[in-house]
Amino acid sequence: MRARMAIRKSNIEIELREVDLKNKPAAMLQTSAKATVPVLVNQGTVIDESLDIMLWALQQSDTDNWLNNKYLDEINDLIKFNDNIFKIHLDHYKYSDRFPQHPQLSYREKGEVFLQQLEKRLNTHRYLLSSKPCLADIALFPFIRQFAYVDINWFEQSPYPKLRKWLHFWLESDLFQSIMKKQATWQEDQPPLIF
Repeated sequence: MRARMAIRKSNIEIELREVDLKNKPAAMLQTSAKATVPVLVNQGTVIDESLDIMLWALQQSDTDNWLNNKYLDEINDLIKFNDNIFKIHLDHYKYSDRFPQHPQLSYREKGEVFLQQLEKRLNTHRYLLSSKPCLADIALFPFIRQFAYVDINWFEQSPYPKLRKWLHFWLESDLFQSIMKKQATWQEDQPPLIF
């Protein structure tokens, strides 16, 4: 999701192959040993991490300055915490039946530590670091969306009104809507879609 948003924002035209992860095509398995999505192949170079794809796209075209050098350290710190710590709490919360060592509420509370930090930031700015969006906003958005939808009724009543407003902004954005259009699963004997 975040890779697609960065590609779309950069106005880069790519060939899109929507795959069924339960029936991964041979071409995908040959391209990336990780066999996970997303995978981007650019002139023979394989990029198979969503953040790396975002950086690649924005390095091609960053008209809104999402790679804002002024905040680069903070951007990197937020993304690192999100990807390496918050994501673990999110997975435990979302799939709590797979992690019966603790109740689901315990996992949610661990994730809320990050939500509290984001709420504090959003009390100061419209976006995570300033009055304009940056790489961190898009990199974190899909994970906050997942966390919210584990129990959307709780989230809509939670003590994070600024975070809710931020999330709703991105959910309703043309950028997000444009990447969420359902695509047919790609078959190896068919040409890819142009995205």
